[in-house]
Amino acid sequence: MSVRRALLAVFTLSTLVSAVQAADEVVVYSSRIDELIKPVFDAYTAKSGVAVKFITDKEAPLMERIKAEGENTPADLLITVDAGNLWQAEQMGILQPMKSSVVDANIPAQYRAASGAWTGLSLRARTIVYSPERVKDGELTTYEALADKNWEGRLCLRTSKKVYNQSLTATLIETHSEAKTEEIIKGWVSNLATDPFPDDNSVINAVAAGQCDVGIVNTYYFGRLHEQNPDLKAKLFWPNQQDRGVHVNLSGVGLTKYAPHPEAAQKLVEWMTSAEAQNIFADANKEFPANPKVKPSAEVASWGEFKADSIAVEVAGKRQAEAIRLMDRAGWN
Repeated sequence: MSVRRALLAVFTLSTLVSAVQAADEVVVYSSRIDELIKPVFDAYTAKSGVAVKFITDKEAPLMERIKAEGENTPADLLITVDAGNLWQAEQMGILQPMKSSVVDANIPAQYRAASGAWTGLSLRARTIVYSPERVKDGELTTYEALADKNWEGRLCLRTSKKVYNQSLTATLIETHSEAKTEEIIKGWVSNLATDPFPDDNSVINAVAAGQCDVGIVNTYYFGRLHEQNPDLKAKLFWPNQQDRGVHVNLSGVGLTKYAPHPEAAQKLVEWMTSAEAQNIFADANKEFPANPKVKPSAEVASWGEFKADSIAVEVAGKRQAEAIRLMDRAGWN
């Protein structure tokens, strides 16, 4: 075979391989439910021709599954909620750094892992919900102030077992120190109107029903309930606007360590952080886009603008173990 023919054969083979690779499906393990992510994947497939296969489950089983599958995993990406979970996945060794100037340009550094192992896709504020009938103007100020005596018997909280509260506590430790945060959490526990609830919906409904006056919840839970009941007797309040701002967390995605199709997976991630995809991803669950160039939906925007805490969200993972121990000591069940 001549050199020219050999080069032509190599070129033809590489072109075919590239075509096959481009058509490869991307496999996603997701702790987000089907109805929240399927519209995003369907839109990407329509645009790119790349099929997206996804499996949904709780975050812990998915992470353990990826770890057990090792080099044989079919998963290219892990999508889950809360920086604490993403940080945990990184510590388990099941993610790999993804170098992307596109993602870096679309998502602020505070919503990405410093290592590049994961990035945020949508944001949620964990803020205060209150009764406009029983809370006076000016009464609410900060998360910390909910430990004051005037809130005794008026506060509702979700269980400390949920990562959302662990992450909030972790950022309080980062801000105030462990000793000061323990004092705050003990104050919250002393002010509880009833035992902690299993979920945020129950907290909001308890506030609306008069069982308590204030609670701490993720904004999208409020959005869902308000959509079902526009006359919901509860409103959102943005605390700490005179200092660090509202605690913000995220849902995000990481590239698995042994991703079979890393290039195709990265292209999907880059598209999900783009303006084209951000509203689809955020609107489905009444969240805020992680890309600051994209505006939230009209409903989410109607809750009002707020100053967000600028702390890097991966702190939620780094201090998670401390937060759990502290919450146990404080009696937050």
